[in-house]
Amino acid sequence: MQKTKPSSELYIGLMSGTSLDGIDAGLVDLSNDQTKVLAFHYQPFPAELRQQIHQLSQPDQPVLLEEYGAIDAELGQLFAEATLALLEKAKVSATSICAIGSHGQTVYHAPNGPHGFSLQISDPNRIAQITGITTVADFRRRDIAAGGQGAPLVPAFHHAMFSRPDQAITVLNIGGIANITVLKQDVILGFDTGPGNTLMDYWCLQNLGQNYDANGNWASKGKANDELLSHLLDDTYFRAIPPKSTGKEYFSPTWLEQKLSPFRAGPAEDIQATLCQFTANSIADAILKYAADSHEILVCGGGVHNLQLLSMLRERLPAPMTSTAEYGIDPDHVEAIAFAWLAKQTLHNRPGNLCSVTGARTPVVLGGIYPGRN
Repeated sequence: MQKTKPSSELYIGLMSGTSLDGIDAGLVDLSNDQTKVLAFHYQPFPAELRQQIHQLSQPDQPVLLEEYGAIDAELGQLFAEATLALLEKAKVSATSICAIGSHGQTVYHAPNGPHGFSLQISDPNRIAQITGITTVADFRRRDIAAGGQGAPLVPAFHHAMFSRPDQAITVLNIGGIANITVLKQDVILGFDTGPGNTLMDYWCLQNLGQNYDANGNWASKGKANDELLSHLLDDTYFRAIPPKSTGKEYFSPTWLEQKLSPFRAGPAEDIQATLCQFTANSIADAILKYAADSHEILVCGGGVHNLQLLSMLRERLPAPMTSTAEYGIDPDHVEAIAFAWLAKQTLHNRPGNLCSVTGARTPVVLGGIYPGRN
């Protein structure tokens, strides 16, 4: 493998989102305050592991510590293997990497209450040991310790990457959960708007046996039920004022099944169409309330591939929507690259959170550092 120039600051970001599909691994050059993506690797989860993580993440379900520990260790192994596959693809040696920023896999996010917490697994000790690369992980809990929500954390990176001094920009990330970052001159705001793909994915799996609705094709064949749509939107989360964050623990299959119970008579594709409209409306309502003056909306995350969802959003939003690819980062790569950037913040002893976004009392350096052989 080739050695890179010593002046380069190479970092790797590892991310697995709420869709539970697999691991995103990105190699990025962050030297001289630039952000240059050099290589990317995606490693899907085995079906059995995906099901195990799904079961582990269910709210109000007992968890065996033996199963929890085994999955944590297995994920650490897989994250390390994804890193090594990325390095092989890029023809870069592990000794050239400053650090890995590993988000891990969220299994429970509950930041509110007297003992709020957010739990991500994928043992960083194994990642550091197997790859030999210093690994930064467990990014969310320090922000929660400082009184914050622990999420979203990517707005700090969005600000560094996409802000424009003369324009109001909104960055929309549509993963399992959707979140926005509002970038205006001296104001940075960000929060989870509610479900992204998670409820649509669940309904698709239940009815078609497929993990997701490719391009939103199934939703496009149905007709949204306005009464059900209003029922879904009539939730206290949407009336809550930021800072706020949420997850699959709240917008869960149980939540959806309870909401659907009076509306079972219609075709399944009509419910899918309604869920798609629900995601679009909850996102659009948030943008119109907090970022109505946006010059442009930059879209990233897996939801960028749901053409039906994007069409619904364009009907509701006055500002033009553009993929982050137009600004140099593939929409599927943004979150992984963000955690590479956050790892650099940590190693340089710089805060990674934004108090205006998470609600933390003070900026803090995020994560724990697990030294590698490098």
